[in-house]
Amino acid sequence: MGTLEGHLMPGMFFLIFSLYYSVLMSLALLRGQRFLKPPLPPREKRGHRSWPSVPVEGVMKAVISVIGIMAQFFYPPGENRLMMVDWEDPQRPFLFKDSWQHATMYGFFLVSGVVDILSQWCWARQNIKLERAAEALAFHVLVLLMASHIENKGTLEIRVHLLLIVPVILLGLVLTIEVWAPDQPPLWVLKAWMGQVLGNWLLQLCVVMYVPPSGQPWKGDNPTDLAFLTIFFCWHLGFGAATVATVYGLCSLWHHHWSSWREAPGAKYQPCPMGSSSEELEKLRSGTELQDGSI
Repeated sequence: MGTLEGHLMPGMFFLIFSLYYSVLMSLALLRGQRFLKPPLPPREKRGHRSWPSVPVEGVMKAVISVIGIMAQFFYPPGENRLMMVDWEDPQRPFLFKDSWQHATMYGFFLVSGVVDILSQWCWARQNIKLERAAEALAFHVLVLLMASHIENKGTLEIRVHLLLIVPVILLGLVLTIEVWAPDQPPLWVLKAWMGQVLGNWLLQLCVVMYVPPSGQPWKGDNPTDLAFLTIFFCWHLGFGAATVATVYGLCSLWHHHWSSWREAPGAKYQPCPMGSSSEELEKLRSGTELQDGSI
């Protein structure tokens, strides 16, 4: 799989997931929740309907990771890059390094998704620490893979991936901290911000490395091109913060509108107690008069 496709799919995944996380974070802050998502009760107290408790995030990670792994080895159709070693060559060289690196990245996110599904859907009790540890491990592995991915690359590609490592390291550190200190609102905001930066920068690479503003290929030996890469990354830091703030603002408008609608006088439906005494009916009628001013 080419570099363009290799950056496009992870970029879309991180961007969509970070937008979803930004909405969850915004609503949790607006509602004053102690938890980003309330922990699930023990399995025996969840009732018989298991479908509503299916972990959406875990399923998303698992499905997208499987698609990514298959694409690394079998896209475009007819390709087969599963062979790791050329056994016919006396030197036994390794083959398809980039595909195996990307597949390893997807593999650890697949493990994180499977852990989410098992913890939230299959096990008797949800293991939140294990879920966060599996996700943190995926990001730490991603840092190691990026560090080796830039070996024997051009100056331009090295600079691009070094900038990409910044949000990945921060996300891995935040997730590691959350294993022992969970549910810290400042860390929620930092995760949403760095997720936006990571997704946007991966998508921007598809443009930066192939469609530069001058219409000519980017040159690694041109200091101006390298300088503008760093400038663009700094812009993405600001753009990511602005995106999180925009999501929070939209959620705030929705939250206040929804709360005011639910708490509007007379908006609550009060069922008439069937078979009740005339005294209970009189109390209900008087309460309605106090709210509306008339019956």
